Amino acid sequence: MSPTQLLSTSISSSSSAFLAAPFAFKARNQNVSFASKTPSICTCAAAPQEQKTVYKTQVSRNANIAKLQAGYLFPEVARRRNAHMLKYPDAKVISLGIGDTTEPIPEVITSAIAKRAEALSTLEGYSGYGPEQGEKPLRTAIASTFYAGLGIEEDDIFVSDGAKCDISRLQMVFGANVTMAVQDPSYPAYVDSSVIMGQTGQFQKDVEKYGKIEYMRCTPENGFFPDLSKVSRTDIIFFCSPNNPTGSAATREQLTRLVQFAKDNGSIIVYDSAYAMYMSDDNPRSIFEIPGAKEVALETSSFSKYAGFTGVRLGWTVVPKQLLYSDGFPVVKDFNRVVCTSFNGASNICQAGGRACLSPEGLKAMSEVIGFYKENTNIIMDTFNSLGFNVYGGKNAPYVWVHFPGQSSWDVFSEILEKTHVVTTPGSGFGPGGEGFVRVSAFGHRENVLEACRRFKQLYN
Repeated sequence: MSPTQLLSTSISSSSSAFLAAPFAFKARNQNVSFASKTPSICTCAAAPQEQKTVYKTQVSRNANIAKLQAGYLFPEVARRRNAHMLKYPDAKVISLGIGDTTEPIPEVITSAIAKRAEALSTLEGYSGYGPEQGEKPLRTAIASTFYAGLGIEEDDIFVSDGAKCDISRLQMVFGANVTMAVQDPSYPAYVDSSVIMGQTGQFQKDVEKYGKIEYMRCTPENGFFPDLSKVSRTDIIFFCSPNNPTGSAATREQLTRLVQFAKDNGSIIVYDSAYAMYMSDDNPRSIFEIPGAKEVALETSSFSKYAGFTGVRLGWTVVPKQLLYSDGFPVVKDFNRVVCTSFNGASNICQAGGRACLSPEGLKAMSEVIGFYKENTNIIMDTFNSLGFNVYGGKNAPYVWVHFPGQSSWDVFSEILEKTHVVTTPGSGFGPGGEGFVRVSAFGHRENVLEACRRFKQLYN
């Protein structure tokens, strides 16, 4: 049977009634014509589609991660900024929200990074894995620069890829069964890592808190230092000074009380000193300036906001040998084990940059960049003060904490973004104690900071 005959047989045997008019089909050199019968109504019955089944494993989701609320604060701010930019493609959006540095890294530091990178292409300069704890010259430089005379030695220091990463490693050390306290408001990584680790209860929407976390309320009324007489005993106390987001710095007397509180309760303080170089007051730069702190505290810090290393990634954590568990076992040995298990050490290229940071020329260059950001802070502080707002922080940190009493932080964030095209950070993202506040970052090019302040004045005058 020819192809044409096959086609004719196939079509004529079909029950379809879609051929309602004469139809001609040309197959190569032949013409084949089909005449339709009397036109009739066409009815089509769709064959039922098989329901797609999605394959699922038999692995249960981590119930602790499921406790987390919405997205992590800073990606959520970035998401809303991006949506705003799509809505207003021609607007010049200024970001004073996420605390990311903007000014170039000083050349004395980048040249050291480049030199180390180029050396890796030579037999003499190549190096592979380094010590997980960090290269000894850098650890020694950190000890002598930031902890001189405080009894902190090179082998107490662990160089890392940033303080935020070390916070999660410390949570691995402490495990799921510890209790924890945190300043309220505070950097959200402390709480979120605690939730993921399984240290907390469920999120309580009525109070905007997680169960089993002790929220140490920090307000203008108590000078942003918690009333320790009202704080319950916990195993771990996260404390940041100068504080992110409030910009406040604890005094020597306040930190002395905190250390004594930890001793009385047998607690461990995780002290975040990532903004210590921004200190203008005569307040402690390190918790280890307080007598007895080495027995109850460890400290984490970073080059991110000192040298513009937010993308380079380099920080450190100090765990004194004197810090012991209840059974007398040194905490430093467990931290070392976690570091060796989960980390191969900071980039050797970045560590070369860290050493350059701590040279006399590097320290001078870092101080100049920090001074630039502090000038930005003063401009922002003066702007909001002139508009009649209650403004906090600024003096000892690159953050300005502005009070909008009776208003939702996210509503204020949205209004500022919509009407000025300036990105800030809603205070409630740092904990329930941040509701009614907005954090304004001083990290920005000078012209952008001045323009943002001009827009603030236009909005609130």
